[in-house]
Amino acid sequence: MSASRSRINRLLPKAGLAIAFGFLLSPLAQAVEPIKVGLVAALSGQSAKSGEALTRGLTIAIDEVNAAGGVLGRPLELVRRDDESNPSKGMLAARELVQREKVTVLFGGLDTPVSLAIVPLANQMKVPFMGIWAAGTKITENGAKDNYVFRVSAVDELVDEALVDYGVRTQGMAKPGLILINNPWGESNEAGFKRALEKRGLPNAGVERIQDSDLDVVPQLTRLKEGGADSLLMVGNVGPSAQVVKSLDRMGWNVPVVSHWGPAGGRFGELAGPNAGRVHFVQTFVFTDHNGARGEAVLGALKKRYPEIKSLADVTPAVGIANAYDALHLAALAIAKAGKTEGTAVRDGFYGITDYAGLIKDYKQPFSPDKRDALGPNDYVFTHFVGDQIVPVAP
Repeated sequence: MSASRSRINRLLPKAGLAIAFGFLLSPLAQAVEPIKVGLVAALSGQSAKSGEALTRGLTIAIDEVNAAGGVLGRPLELVRRDDESNPSKGMLAARELVQREKVTVLFGGLDTPVSLAIVPLANQMKVPFMGIWAAGTKITENGAKDNYVFRVSAVDELVDEALVDYGVRTQGMAKPGLILINNPWGESNEAGFKRALEKRGLPNAGVERIQDSDLDVVPQLTRLKEGGADSLLMVGNVGPSAQVVKSLDRMGWNVPVVSHWGPAGGRFGELAGPNAGRVHFVQTFVFTDHNGARGEAVLGALKKRYPEIKSLADVTPAVGIANAYDALHLAALAIAKAGKTEGTAVRDGFYGITDYAGLIKDYKQPFSPDKRDALGPNDYVFTHFVGDQIVPVAP
């Protein structure tokens, strides 16, 4: 057994720390050192499903890249760290992946505050950081003159416009109340919602904050109801969003809820209860009974690698899988364009990508020094929970 093979085998039991995918038995793996890519994401807690989805999307893409010979003649290897949705832990995890594991590209997970903590580190250390879930506008628009941040995900400012447009067109929204998580992600969306409403000459019924620890948000919702809210614009991850639904149930207030994609990141259907489906939220991709050729291929690969996937409900949240899958392939193209794994060269390699036929869409010149977000408002779809499955809202 080669030294490289032996080293990989020693790492495998550390499931939460380092996972080598797709090339364990290949001659390529035994001959050369892998190119490491890192993931910092919520791998535990209420949002653990998001980290699982991101891992699966990266895994399937890495399998494909390695089966085709890897990148620069070397296999890719994924190394993960759990940020526990904590910015300080996320920054420490990112630093370890860069300095100790020597990752070539760092992928970021669910939470905007965590990604905002990692961004300055990535720029300082000149390591490309690819956002694959967190939607805060300032993640990519971070003001750095030498910017190493990219994203294959939604963008708050664009999502806010889409949410308001959807609410007006389909829910009769005329005076929404804003119920937002009390962190930088909520602040980012408050500004975006207000701009989108002002653009249409619409007022809001007030702004209320929710916390991850809230077990009851009836007081906040009561103030919005008294303010004349005819609908709610919601931003929060799984736990607080579920509390909003349960508090609405306790109030008996049957008001439309139009949400950012936070509910997709975990056990929302279970936590919110039977009325989880009242929340309509945005996604970038959903697996359905009728997928395109790429979608069917990825779905088949997921079922083969993860036998626990029996139905479409088992690939929730698909958005994490799809974003991560496309982002990994784009990163592999960037490394190939660079011709080496040095950070600045790989950063510039992203600018050199001309096209990629992805899972979410066909990408055309997805990145440039002035364009760091590969997805736009035309790439969003509105969904809700039906049981434990995320499905498109019927037109």
